[in-house]
Parts: sequence; structure tokens; C-alpha cells
Amino acid sequence: MRYQVIIGLEIHIETKTKTKMFSSSSSLFDAPANTNVGVVDMAFPGTMPTVNKQAVKNAIMLAHALNMKIDDELHFDRKNYFYSDLPKGYQITQQRRPIGKDGYLDIFVGDTKKRVRIERVHMEEDTAKQIHLADITLIDYNRAGNPLVELVTRPDLRNAEEAMAFIEAVREIVTFLDISDGKMEEGSLRCDVNISLLPRGTTIFGNKVEIKNLNSISNVGKVIETEIKRQIAVYDSGETVISQTRRYDDVLKDTVAMRMKDKSVDYKYIPEGNILPISLSKEFIDETIAEMKELPSAKRDRYFNTFKLNAHEVNILLQDKDLTNYFDRAAQDVKNYKTLINWIIGEFSSYLNKEGKNAQNVALSPQNTAKLINLIDNDTISNSQARELFMHIVETNDDPETKAKALNLVQVSDTDFILSVINEVINENLHVIDDIKAGKDRAMGFLVGQVMKKTKGKVNPALASKLMKQEIDKK
Repeated sequence: MRYQVIIGLEIHIETKTKTKMFSSSSSLFDAPANTNVGVVDMAFPGTMPTVNKQAVKNAIMLAHALNMKIDDELHFDRKNYFYSDLPKGYQITQQRRPIGKDGYLDIFVGDTKKRVRIERVHMEEDTAKQIHLADITLIDYNRAGNPLVELVTRPDLRNAEEAMAFIEAVREIVTFLDISDGKMEEGSLRCDVNISLLPRGTTIFGNKVEIKNLNSISNVGKVIETEIKRQIAVYDSGETVISQTRRYDDVLKDTVAMRMKDKSVDYKYIPEGNILPISLSKEFIDETIAEMKELPSAKRDRYFNTFKLNAHEVNILLQDKDLTNYFDRAAQDVKNYKTLINWIIGEFSSYLNKEGKNAQNVALSPQNTAKLINLIDNDTISNSQARELFMHIVETNDDPETKAKALNLVQVSDTDFILSVINEVINENLHVIDDIKAGKDRAMGFLVGQVMKKTKGKVNPALASKLMKQEIDKK
């Protein structure tokens, strides 16, 4: 490619609190429209904002997870602009002194590690939600004033794959720290992408284009690829890319211009006069950091080094916090982590997907899943018996061992019984013996399969195979 792609991200994260950033109104998602709104949210005369302590703690945790310098004094500013989704006519934010600055996050794209620098993390309040209909726009002020943190990267990303990996890494962090649910489809995590092209051999960046409010990681990938092609086509035609704000049209599968960017944009930031600077003690910051849950990076290291999982297995776990927690609890009571992970991402996940459930609301406890895995691991039941047993206990949480005995789902390891079945099978298939002695392994598999068929799968297949070989060697 004759151009180097320059990408920076702005990620807005709605953090978990019971109330809004600067008021006592509920921040509950999906409440009836305009029911979680108070006089402070609507900036009634004489009302005063108060700072949400948990929102501050959430921001400190995120800043620490992103290796940032944490400011020990809170300063807020007013970002002045007029828009229908902004009831005050200004937004309370942090312009001059963000709570976190100069951090980084290491991401992996395939097997390649990349460090992405992070310029700042700052706190602010969310805007109202607009619902665009055919000829009118409705406004739901429930979201107005909800606590946000905004994360701004340096322009260190070079392609869609890196951008998607970075967003996924941030989503993992906020969900595992439990400071946000990270649901892009619900607006809890939203992303703006800034893209420009740098002709190779030059140092002058092309004009920057911003694509606003992307609500899925896959859409981020589509948008970046689409916008790169568009900008290349513009430059190749001899024209100049216009600095503007665009949005992604899912029907057109293309970015569409919203408004031009003015390089001299001035929001007239002024200090928020109703919130005086607030000192954060070292004890408060240290205690907040000490409360943090295990980071995804630490989980990843543990899964690789302690449990010996592979990258595919680890990535599947870390995409689902509930599944990860379920695995961790079950792993406390098993020795064979490989059997456990195969079961969790196989039969267990298949059941959850089919039934529309998650690992948090399934009836079967992690402890009983561990017992099921141990029954497989010590050859008490076969894999096929385990699948049958699972369907009997997944909605009742019955004890696996007790249920297996009640259903007669226990493998037969009686050598005399197995030998009698083996000799019966050999006598019925004497023509296969020569094939086996000629080295045809499939023939041996056929005979063992016949043993399993006659015993309805209740014989230990490894033991049956061993005894079958011994009997054939005698022939």
C-alpha cells in the first residue's frame, strides 16, 4: 500500500453506578422513557451537582489498569455547546486535568504484541438518547447525566485488526473489573474512530476523518476497511480528503458525511464553578486499587501457565465473564483442566446457546460440573455416557455420581465380562483377523466398535481395545 494508515480511537464507557454522575437520579438502563430524570439533570435554576463517589472509583480502577498517571485532585469543566440531547446547554467533563493520563495497553494481534499509547481517561456525563422516527425525533432524558469515562488513544493503530483487538481488550478490562457491562449494543461502550492516511515517504498526515458512535466491534472493522478504501480512492483521483465527521450506514455499507470539521472548533471550555477541586488522598486511591478484581491479563497468564490452555481456549473464555467465572470455580475441584475446558466450550456452551441461557443462570453448579469431569477423568463414565448424564442433571443440579448409578450409566470394567464379549465378537468376525495382522488399524477399530455396540457403550473403550489386542495376538 502506498499509504500508511493512522488510526486513533475515542471510547466512551458508561460505568456501573446506582445513580447518575452528578445527581441522585437512578441510572438504571431500560426504564420507561423520561422516568429517571431529576431537576439537577435538567439544570433547573438553583440546583447544584454533586460528584458520584463510585464513578470516581471506577475511573481510578480503569486508569490504573491502563498503566496511567492518576491525578490526585479532581477538576471539572463545562463544555459549552447547544444540542437537543444536552439539557443543560453544556456538558460537565474534564478538559484541563483528566483523572488519568499517559498510559498504555499491550494488545495481541495473532501472536504479535503491540503497545498502544493512551493519551487520557477523563470523566464526564452522558447526553440524552435521541430516537429518530420518520418525520420527528423523540428524546429520552433517562441517559442524560449517566456517568461516563472517555478513553482517548494516541494515533498508534495501523489497521482494522489492531483497532478491533484494542477495543476487545478494553471491553475485557471494564467487564472483568465490573465497572461496566461493556455491552456495545446497549450503548454502554461506544466508539469513535479517527482515520487519516500518510503517504509513504512523507511526514505530513492527511486530513483526519472521524466516524461516530460505532456500536459493535465488527462494525468498527467494517468501517475502517471501508473508510480506508474511500480515502485512497479520493487521493488517487487527485482530490483531497475533507476533514469531516461521518457515520456508518449499514444499508449502504459505506460511511456517510454528517458535518464538516472546523479546525478552530472552540467549545468555550470554562471551569465548572459549581464543583470545587476535590483532593483525592493517597489512602483513597490505594484502597480503590486494592479493591480491583483480577485483570484479564492476569487471567490470561494464569490460564496459559497454570492450566496450560491454548490461545483459542483462553480467548473463548475471556469473551464471556460469566463463563470465565464458572470455569474458575469448577477448576478448583478438578485435576484435568484440559477435559474441563473441552467440556465448558463444547457440550456446556452448546447447551447454553441452545437454551438462551448463560453460565450465571444455569441450574447446574460449577461444583457438580467438576464432579462430572472427574467421573470422565477416572473412567467411571465414558464421554457418551457423560453427555447423557449431563442432560439429566443440567436443569436439576443432581449429584452426578448418584444420578449416574441410578441411571446405570457407569462403565463396565469387569475384565472377565469384557473378555467374554470380545471372544464373542472375534468368533463372529474371524475374517477380520488377517486384516488386523496385516496392520490394518481400521479393522481393529471395527471389532472394538462391535464390543461397544453389544455392551451399549458401557465398556471402558481403552480397556476393551487393550484386551482385544491381547486376544488377537493369541490367534
